[in-house]
Amino acid sequence: MSYDKPLPRPQPSQITAPKPYHLIPLPKEKPQLQHPKGHDQYYRDREACSEGTYRVHGRLHLRLTVQTGLHVSTGVVALGTDVGEKAIPLIKTMIQGNQGQLMIPGSSLKGVVRSTYEAITRSCLCKTKAKPNQIPPGYQECRDKTQLCPACRVFGALNWQGLIQFRDAECESTEFRRGFMPSLYRPHPHEYPGYFNQGKVAGRKFYYHTIRAVDKGQHQGISVQQAAKTVVFSTSLPYRNLTKGELGTLLIVLGQDTQHAIALKVGGGKPIGMGTMTVEVTSVESVDNIRDRYLSYQTQSQPLTGKPLQQLIQQAIQAAHRELVQSQPLQELVKVLGYPTEREPPEGMY
Repeated sequence: MSYDKPLPRPQPSQITAPKPYHLIPLPKEKPQLQHPKGHDQYYRDREACSEGTYRVHGRLHLRLTVQTGLHVSTGVVALGTDVGEKAIPLIKTMIQGNQGQLMIPGSSLKGVVRSTYEAITRSCLCKTKAKPNQIPPGYQECRDKTQLCPACRVFGALNWQGLIQFRDAECESTEFRRGFMPSLYRPHPHEYPGYFNQGKVAGRKFYYHTIRAVDKGQHQGISVQQAAKTVVFSTSLPYRNLTKGELGTLLIVLGQDTQHAIALKVGGGKPIGMGTMTVEVTSVESVDNIRDRYLSYQTQSQPLTGKPLQQLIQQAIQAAHRELVQSQPLQELVKVLGYPTEREPPEGMY
């Protein structure tokens, strides 16, 4: 029993379709290194912060809606009969919870959010496969935990815990659909000069959103478990000791800036249009007075919704544009991750 074997990888001379990705140029200024705030205490006002920066703490509650097929692989290929699909011999499985509901691991969400956060701020090139001599000067991954770039301060670095906790996102139903994943190939940057500029990394790679994912057609590949369009996942992101600008940058990445509307690209199959998800911030638990919180039996804070929530989001986004967000990379990113889109998925070899 077997599934279709992948075809040999196409040679550059065989490629006809345009690339389904774009490289976002690095900011002109080198990464902005500062001493990070840790978890030793809650910094709550200007007097408590040596640099005079107000810090915020709380929790974002999110609803993530699938716009094209979503598959986050377990790495396991199972018999179709084991997952209720008698019509197919084998299927690539997706992560599921105890009740059988599909799940997106917090680590997958963190990687997607962090990479976008890095692209629009003066941050280092973190966890790249490029060789050390291919990294532009000043963009090496942060190693000194006393001097970190904006992304490493928020998401963490070597020997340094981040300020945001990413939890698994759970599907609100136990249903899933059978999808299809065509044969995909690892990048070969040495074959395409666009990856480098004078021998140095040219930018960060992001895949375009499309109106739908590539279907089976004449493609070789394998069936996959996936969440279909309009399926909803929910999760929450606790955060502490963020500046309002850092919170605002996170909200921009989550698509809350109406002037720069973007969507997340999650899971496998990104080149063929899979993984597009839009985000709704349903509420925010904002902790304003840490002392009173620990002096009261009532530990649950009143979540912000409606107009107060939108005011908080807009204030944070404005602070982000003043303090952290780089305008040019953000404009370039919107061209790739902007949503809604009319872009068609790639056809043929690229």
